[in-house]
Amino acid sequence: MKLTLDDGKALLRLARDSVSSFLNEKEPEIKEGIRKKHAEKQGVFVTLYIEDELRGCIGFPEPVLPLFQAVVDAAKSAAFSDPRFSPLTKEEFDNTKVELSILTLPELIEVKEPEEYLKSIKIGEDGLIIRGNFNSGLLLPVVAVEYKWDAETFLENLCLKAGLPLDAWKDLSNKIYKFQSQVFSEKEPNGEVIDKM
Repeated sequence: MKLTLDDGKALLRLARDSVSSFLNEKEPEIKEGIRKKHAEKQGVFVTLYIEDELRGCIGFPEPVLPLFQAVVDAAKSAAFSDPRFSPLTKEEFDNTKVELSILTLPELIEVKEPEEYLKSIKIGEDGLIIRGNFNSGLLLPVVAVEYKWDAETFLENLCLKAGLPLDAWKDLSNKIYKFQSQVFSEKEPNGEVIDKM
């Protein structure tokens, strides 16, 4: 289900308000209209940037929560629980750009030979998930575009993200899934919201 720009703006505002509320030790207020309109379960990631540098990115690859709740929880986690960063401060938040990726349901890429993966992945459209016996990793579609990766480099970095060897994508016991995302982003901190993809 493709969201309108107005939907994206409302959900991104919810993500920003959620971080602001938690910084002020309050529970975020979720308007009834958003609760009703976005009650369907959907995967979502919230990404935070300061001066175009990543400052946090966490979300739900699978549709486990109503979209409005997933946005609130992902925003809170991206700001305060991303293990790569210290918790976001009030001072930093004024300079933080918020980006929201709404995900489609992950779909298993079925192949007989690992090389078939290279033809199955569309850079700029597909995000990837790898699931091994003990490890998993996810990269959003926008990452491959930002770093100008081809399909093989995308797969290698996916393996790295999961803590697996670079060539783990060639081991067919590891399952690889693809998904698409609709991305809404602020042009500058707390600024105009655009539909990026």
